[in-house]
Amino acid sequence: MSKNKLAFIGGSGIYNLDILTDVKEHDLKSAFGKPSSKIIEGKINENLIYFLSRHGLGHRLSPSEINYRANIDCFKQLEVTDIISLSAVGSLRNELDPETFVIVDQFIDRTINRKKTFFENGIVAHVPMAQPTSKVLMDLSKNILEDLKIKHAYGGTYLAMEGPQFSSKAESILYRSWDCDVIGMTNMPEAKLAREAEIRYASISMVTDYDSWSSEHDDVDLQMLLETMHKNVEKSKKFIENFSNRYFANVDFRYDNTSKILDTSIVTQPNNWDKNTADKLSNILKRFIKENNVSK
Repeated sequence: MSKNKLAFIGGSGIYNLDILTDVKEHDLKSAFGKPSSKIIEGKINENLIYFLSRHGLGHRLSPSEINYRANIDCFKQLEVTDIISLSAVGSLRNELDPETFVIVDQFIDRTINRKKTFFENGIVAHVPMAQPTSKVLMDLSKNILEDLKIKHAYGGTYLAMEGPQFSSKAESILYRSWDCDVIGMTNMPEAKLAREAEIRYASISMVTDYDSWSSEHDDVDLQMLLETMHKNVEKSKKFIENFSNRYFANVDFRYDNTSKILDTSIVTQPNNWDKNTADKLSNILKRFIKENNVSK
């Protein structure tokens, strides 16, 4: 039986999964505070998956209010190995029109008010982020989107902004000059924290509208955005169902080192760790401590 465990994070518009059976709720606590919502456990064709509503039920949390560290730490408690992030984004490219799903492979982080690391206060780690998403998960996503005949783009740079306001036209034009493809508010620091937690991560960014860069397109309009978002949500459920079935069939992660990334990233020697910080990081460090024979 596979040791891999799959979770989905639902962004704007994706607050529950009515395609699940045998549903259970996990009301977890984290040393980093409360997660966005209860984590839902359920089955898709006998395959067990987990689901978290990033903004909480009823969309109660703005991007800046989301406790990204608690969300990832709670997934780690459940021994999740892979996260698929489903997010609403604006397009910075004419060819990436609304309802296009972009399989993101790079990020530029412009957020300013968020906790971006688990490692502080006596334990330092420098986790590489050159390849922030899992190619295996990206390839599987591409195959499924092709099978479902959902318009998509393989690869793209996601500009993460603080929000909650949309970008000005000047900002939008600047981000295009940086060769960014889509703009959103939530995949950072989420992707960074998943990597620190040794969880493989992929971002499926669903275009709802064009950003404000071009006079050829209307300014970002919330009602138009919500209508497109509803269409994307229905497509995302089909994607989740098909992804879950294929993921558990026989996905090969042998050449992905994310699950052991801390072995070459933690700088502070264990004998110099701050005890309180080590206790706080017990979920994140569990494998590292066990496999490296670290005495508590």
